[in-house]
Amino acid sequence: MRIRVVNPNTTVAMTDVAAAAARAVVAPGTIVEGITSAMGPASIESHYDEALSVPGLLAEIARGEAEGVDGYVISCFGDPGLDAARELAHGPVIGIAEAAMQAASHFGRGFSVVTTLARTSGRAAELAERYGMERFCAGIHACEIPVLELEDPKARIVIADACRDAVHADNSDAIVLGCAGMADLCEYLTREVGVPVIDGVAAATLTVQSLITMGLRKSGRGEYAAPLPKQYTGLLADFSLDSQEARK
Repeated sequence: MRIRVVNPNTTVAMTDVAAAAARAVVAPGTIVEGITSAMGPASIESHYDEALSVPGLLAEIARGEAEGVDGYVISCFGDPGLDAARELAHGPVIGIAEAAMQAASHFGRGFSVVTTLARTSGRAAELAERYGMERFCAGIHACEIPVLELEDPKARIVIADACRDAVHADNSDAIVLGCAGMADLCEYLTREVGVPVIDGVAAATLTVQSLITMGLRKSGRGEYAAPLPKQYTGLLADFSLDSQEARK
């Protein structure tokens, strides 16, 4: 079984953190490949960043399909390009926000999301509504640490304080980490805060693994059928699909 953890930003260090989190939880024999997008923003902290991260993500999904990859994790809490990636892939594609929220809902009446910058909170709320998690999501809190500064040793202390404050403010039963760059902090934060702290990379990886183990693949019909053959121009010319590709 081959699972690709695709980082839609171009920062290799973040890919390494996510891939390590995924490898830590998979079953023996499952191969996890951490992939860094070849084009796009260095980090994703705005709608503009998210939109421009999608072409690179889709290029990696298409490459994975050509190379026989079984399933994919989108390693960004905004779950960018999720629907489009599902059109391209035959196997499961899971976003980390989707997987983390669903996992957190098993641990009580409500969870809190702790994310990086406050400007991303609206996107997290939008995804909670989309995934039917709005009734479980007790609050969304920002620690105001830019994504590329999460590696600073001082960041974990600030994040722990934000998680602790969120639990008390929301009376929540679990914490969802709102960035793939926090994936290596779960054990530390769970110990510090005293409630389950859920990393979406691990949750999404295990969801992909489970669906593949169950022998489930998409049907190829309806909204997630392959995209229609179409020509693209300019910088997107390489994304054009011919009729043969669309039938795959």
